[in-house]
Order: sequence, then C-alpha cells, then structure tokens
Amino acid sequence: MKKIIILICLIMMFIPGTGVFAETLNINGESAILIDYDTGEILFQKNPHLKLYPASTTKMLTAILAVENSSLNELVTVDQEVVSLTKGSHIALEPGEVLTMEQLLHALLLPSANDAALAIAKHVGGSIESFVAMMNQKASELGALDSNFVNPNGLHDDRHISTAYDLALIGRYAMESETIRNIVHKVTYEIPPTNIKTETRYFKITNKLLFSNELIDKDGTLVPARYEDASGLKTGYTSQAMNCLVSYAERDDQRLIAVVLKADGNMVYSDSQKLLDFGFENYKNMFIANTNEFIDNISIIDGESPYVAGVLDRDIIYPVSEVNANMIEQKVIISENLSAPIDKGQILGQVDYLVDGKVIGGGNLISTADVKVDPLTVFPGKFVSKWYLFVFGAYFFMRVYILQKKKKRRRSSKNSRQAMYRMPYTPK
Repeated sequence: MKKIIILICLIMMFIPGTGVFAETLNINGESAILIDYDTGEILFQKNPHLKLYPASTTKMLTAILAVENSSLNELVTVDQEVVSLTKGSHIALEPGEVLTMEQLLHALLLPSANDAALAIAKHVGGSIESFVAMMNQKASELGALDSNFVNPNGLHDDRHISTAYDLALIGRYAMESETIRNIVHKVTYEIPPTNIKTETRYFKITNKLLFSNELIDKDGTLVPARYEDASGLKTGYTSQAMNCLVSYAERDDQRLIAVVLKADGNMVYSDSQKLLDFGFENYKNMFIANTNEFIDNISIIDGESPYVAGVLDRDIIYPVSEVNANMIEQKVIISENLSAPIDKGQILGQVDYLVDGKVIGGGNLISTADVKVDPLTVFPGKFVSKWYLFVFGAYFFMRVYILQKKKKRRRSSKNSRQAMYRMPYTPK
C-alpha cells in the first residue's frame, strides 16, 4: 500500500499543465480567469464561461468604442435624457454642460461615472440604443460570444450579461489602446470648471490595486490591497453582480490580464492578487523561436541549386512553466512539389510548436534566397543535358546506314558475279 501511495505522488509531480496548481489556488469569486496578455494563452480558469452580471466592467467596451469613433478633443454636450437616466455613481453632469471626450473618458474609467457613460454613448451612437447595438457588434468581433449588453454603464439588467473569458478578451483589446492605457493607470484626475459648473471636479480611481494600503486577507495573510505591478483596468459592483474586477499587471517582460466576477467585498482584490502572483511565479514568456531562425534546407525541383535554406518568418513567444519548458516539440510541414523558380521570402511550408500535442504557436517557413530554374532542365536544355542519348542515337543510325550500305554492296557484287557466269543462249 505504501508503495502505491508513493507511486501516485510521483505521477502527480510530473503531470503537466495548470491543473496541479489550480487545486492550490483558492479563488473566492464565482468565476475567474488569468490570461497572458501577449499570447492570449489561458493560464488559470474557474468557470470562465459562466454567464454573470459584469457591472461596471462594461465600461471597458464603452471606452473602446469612444476611442475608436471620436477624438479626445471633441466637445460633448450633455442633454436632459442623460441626466434623467443616470443612477448610481456619477460626476453630477447637467443638461447643456459641455465637456471634452477626454474628460468624459477619465470620468468613465476612474470613478466609474454612469452619467459619463450615457453622455459618451449618445454622442458616439446618436442614441443610447444605437450605441448598445455597436457594443454588441464589437463584442462579437472580439470573440466575446457569451455576452449581451443592454446599456453602456453596466447597471443591473437581467439581460445584461458577460463571462470572465469574454471580459478578458475585451480587457486585452482595451489595453491595446494607448489612450485607455494612459487613463487606467492614473489614480486621480480633475476636470476644471465648465460652462455650467464653476468648481473643479476632483476624483479618484476605484481600483484599489493601484493605490490602497487597506489590508486584505490573502490566504490568511494580511497584505495591502495595492499591487506593485498593477496598472489597470476596471472595477464593477452592483448588489446582483457583487464585486468584479478586470486587472492588468506587468512584471519584467510578462504582462497579464486577470478577471474575477461575483466576489465578496475585498476578496475581489485578494483573488486578483493571487491570480497575478500565480502567473508571475509559474510562467515566463519564453522565445520558443526567433525571426529568421534556420529551420532546414528545403529541396527544390529543377532549381539551379537543389536546396534553399528555410527560416521562420516571426518570433514565437509563449508563457512557459517549469513543467513544460522541456516538452516543446517542433513540427515542420513542407509544401508539396516545390519547383523553381523560388523567390526570396516565398512561403515553403509551415512550422508549428507543440506542448502535449497542443499547438502553442507557429509561423511560415520562408526561403532565404531566389532559386532560378536550371537551364538544363528545360528544352532545349534538357535535350543538351541528354547529349549521350544524342550520341548513342547518332551512332545507332550511322551503324544502320553502314550496314545497309554494306548489304547493298554485297547484293550488287553478287549480281555482278552471277552475270559473269551466265552464258547467253544462241539458237542454232
């Protein structure tokens, strides 16, 4: 029995993947996911496709559409509808007030102002309904297929749903925008007096990962909510959604996106820190292969050179754990019937890199040089290249000709001799 237990332990030590780690990662949130920002690879997941209420993490998508469909210095005029529909957090916008899109984006993403979300939606979409249609179209384009948005701010509606996986896709895309990146890492911001307001508005980000020294319980240890490597992204809360957080963090060359949905209070920060710690401590982005890395000499049919060097056309980067660092395999697929001429940079095939049979990255195998057609492989070059057949043929026909001549001469000679011995008949 003892030997069996030891054997099981040894087997568990060598099982690859995140499953072993997942058992030790205690996440309070009902749903969570951790992805590598650069590759999109999932490093940890808990109910990632469970449909839940996203609350104000919705505003990431609102910000994306604002950035893509307006300029920061555009003037936005607030109307009565925006003010009337505003519930929850706000910056006290008033009818007729004019702000820039840049100011409204800061209000949207830092203090999570619902009136700013509505003002942006109406300005960009023409109407709130049209903007919501844009939101769902954009979510679909990003692959967030389990989401349905019915407003631009995330206030509760039974139909307004998303998933940790979808929000990770949206958050990753949002952080590709320099404008959004520059906003979500700020802790404070101020809007000076406007045409309506005579006082400056001051506000602070809601994301405690960026600033708070409030202590949180992380697996029995009290630590500050502030996370040194965090620089975004978006919080969310309603009584139905509970606490939600999409976080972004960088350490050395590693960039991560974590999502936690439906967590209890500050446990959303504990969960997020644990996810980010897990990613940084267990995975490192590793160059599996480099651009222009030599792969193989590729055979070319009818070329001046029978081979050409094939190289990879891109860098292959993958978040590698200690478990799978030595398990990466290379699979090269050469295109069929590669014949000259070949151009430099022409695709010769495909290179895939796998871990446990799963493709983790790949690129094209391309030629490093031009390969011209060998002139001896085309007519009349082919004919010239077979000179020995020509000589043999000429010799054959010459022999036939000579034999025919000899045969003809022999026949002629025979006829002459017969004529000499034939006596003419003379009748008496």
